[in-house]
Formats: sequence, structure tokens, C-alpha cells
Amino acid sequence: MSTGYTDHNRLRWHKSSYSGGNGGDCVEVAVSWHKSSYSDGGGGNCVEVAETPEAVLIRDTKHRDLGHLHFSPTEWATFLANLKHDHL
Repeated sequence: MSTGYTDHNRLRWHKSSYSGGNGGDCVEVAVSWHKSSYSDGGGGNCVEVAETPEAVLIRDTKHRDLGHLHFSPTEWATFLANLKHDHL
């Protein structure tokens, strides 16, 4: 089955919460990372974002191995609103 993704290295795989606990019935799902529109165009200061219904994930493209920040959609919307209004 084709998923439509061509770069599987850009996907973050994790066990689905619907998977069975005994290890036999396991389903993995993936999150697609994309370059943030707030990243610079020169390739030096890039941030990648992945959105799910439950979370917004942020990571530095130069240091993907260090993990990511995890925000709820409400926290992320509040953060962006504060940035927009110069509160940060």
C-alpha cells in the first residue's frame, strides 16, 4: 500500500494508542515533518514542525537527534498569538 510519502526519514514513527498491549497487535503511525514558514530562506536557521490533532511538535533541523518540543494545540496557538502581539 502506498502512503504517498517518499522520504521516510522525515517521518516520526510511534506505536498507536489503539495497538494491543501484548505486542502481537501493534500498529505504527507516522508524523510528517515540514519546514516552518518562520524559518529563514538561507538554510541556516531552520525549524521543522509536525502537527497532529493532539500536539504540535517542533525541532531544530541541525539537531534532529536531540529530540523535539511538544505543545498542545492550545499552548501553540497562545505562543503564536503572543509572538504576533510582541508579548515575548
